[in-house]
Amino acid sequence: MFPKYDVIVVGAGHAGCEAAHAAAKMGSSVLLCTMNMNTIAQMSCNPAMGGVAKGQIVREIDALGGLSGIISDKSMIQFRMLNRSKGPAMWSPRTQNDRMRFAEEWRLALEYTPNVDFWQEMITGLLIKNGAVCGVRTGIGIEIESKTVVLTNGTFLNGIIHIGEKQFGGGRTGEGAAKGITEQLVSLGLEAGRMKTGTPPRVDGRSLDYSKMEEQLGDEHPEKFSYLDSTSPLQTQRSCWITYTNKEVHQTLETGFDRSPMFNGRIQGLGPRYCPSIEDKINRFAERDRHQIFVEPEGWNTVEIYVNGFSTSLPEDVQYAAMRKIPGFEQAKMFRPGYAIEYDFFPPTQLKLTLETQAIPNLYFAGQINGTTGYEEAACQGLMAGINASLRVQEKEPLILKRSEAYIGVLIDDLITKGTEEPYRMFTSRAEFRLSLRQDNADLRLTALGHALGLASEERFEKMNSKKSETAKLVNDLKQKKFSPDAINAGLERLETATITEKISAEKLLKRPQLGIKELATLSDDLAEYLAKYPNEVIEQAEIQIKYESYLEKEQLMVEKLANMEDFKITPTFDYLSITALSNEGRQKLHKIRPETLGQASRISGVSPADLSILTVYLGR
Repeated sequence: MFPKYDVIVVGAGHAGCEAAHAAAKMGSSVLLCTMNMNTIAQMSCNPAMGGVAKGQIVREIDALGGLSGIISDKSMIQFRMLNRSKGPAMWSPRTQNDRMRFAEEWRLALEYTPNVDFWQEMITGLLIKNGAVCGVRTGIGIEIESKTVVLTNGTFLNGIIHIGEKQFGGGRTGEGAAKGITEQLVSLGLEAGRMKTGTPPRVDGRSLDYSKMEEQLGDEHPEKFSYLDSTSPLQTQRSCWITYTNKEVHQTLETGFDRSPMFNGRIQGLGPRYCPSIEDKINRFAERDRHQIFVEPEGWNTVEIYVNGFSTSLPEDVQYAAMRKIPGFEQAKMFRPGYAIEYDFFPPTQLKLTLETQAIPNLYFAGQINGTTGYEEAACQGLMAGINASLRVQEKEPLILKRSEAYIGVLIDDLITKGTEEPYRMFTSRAEFRLSLRQDNADLRLTALGHALGLASEERFEKMNSKKSETAKLVNDLKQKKFSPDAINAGLERLETATITEKISAEKLLKRPQLGIKELATLSDDLAEYLAKYPNEVIEQAEIQIKYESYLEKEQLMVEKLANMEDFKITPTFDYLSITALSNEGRQKLHKIRPETLGQASRISGVSPADLSILTVYLGR
């Protein structure tokens, strides 16, 4: 009935979709297994992509040849570049998306991807031969063979949904939990844990009074995620809205605390610290009189509204009563209540940097099964797992992105080296080289890698090279372009920056914090005419490279300084337990995590500088 596949992907959420597409695009035969073909790429929580650090990840996925950026562009209803008032390392693109169109675009993209087959059924177990995975077993007993398997089960592994005192099995509202896989993996020696996440009520937008809220418009000149020209910025956008809770809302919520699964101990899993439930917020921050609520439309044409900031597992009657005391929600009609969900995950310290499990060859994990939260974090793991599963089948060297190369590299290294005891979320502060890892230059950093894999198209590669060469030319020309005092001093005074007494290059003027390329263009008609030939992305890139040149050079020196440690490979069979000079904790941590490089070893919590010195000596021998 089934051929033997190169890659079987279990789960069709954000991680599974990227994994299936990447492996297939690289020439592998792929079977994508899902419990429901109608919920492929479902946005289970808020209908948005990107945000702080997450937007950088979406850009990196796009640069490598993944689809999350393109799908987001095709389904967006609003675009905002967050943190524009800060430096370019902090700029983060974010889209509000049409939930139904997002899922539809992903399904159509996968259906039109050669080498991808589909199977709708629960996967209850893995086929194991000689200690390695070699396929999957379905709920009705069908065995499907493959060379590799990628598990992207999301919140479905033994999922339990909580609403007040009610609890029932499920991986998402209206969908059943997946059973069997956790128990098998534990029997094979893997360690499992429990985590939780939550979602807010959905309401009828026709019942809200927007006059009592603050309108949140999209950018005046919206951009997009994908570097390709196949998607376009929005011409019209839908607004979001902001309102606030108040003391009365908080008091009403507190009446349900005795029936809250979070406070009465029924929920054991740890929830996301940076996206807490509303009851957690008013409990932890009791001194605050109000919390922000983002009112987000679910699409272009639907009346359904996502109440961002009101995630809760309180009884539905308490949710409803409290919500109607929020300004603008006095007459709100609820479509469905919020809920919390507990699910199984596997501590990611059990993985290799390729996302392959240490204990079971040919088995890869991606997404929430690794303890992460967020679509973007899941998608980039799926992309990397799909790439490495395909490379494994082709008997080629794996792709491991370094911390200095991509936020994706930071995320995976954090997970595997440090582990996580709560749902992991990416922040710009986690990246030590964030000035180099900007959202605007992800293509310059990663597209050549994606092209070499056969994942990024020739069109994408040529566009990146054109941007690179045009930027270099513009930077060089700005160094050569000179201004005399008579020509520009009046303009400099108008721009409220110091005048000059001798000729100065455009490049040196650009280093002034008050001046950007747009301001420089007002000083000279010739320069304005010259700059008009360049696309905005090249002008922006040149400006950043000039303004932050010294900082970028310092960061690059740091990268080079650490390169020796990052490139120093450690054999997988190295016997840490035999090195008695190591501290007990260092020896145990190294033995458990089995770092692949000396650089990774240096980042393991519990491995001291003294341990690292001793390890370096033994590795040198």
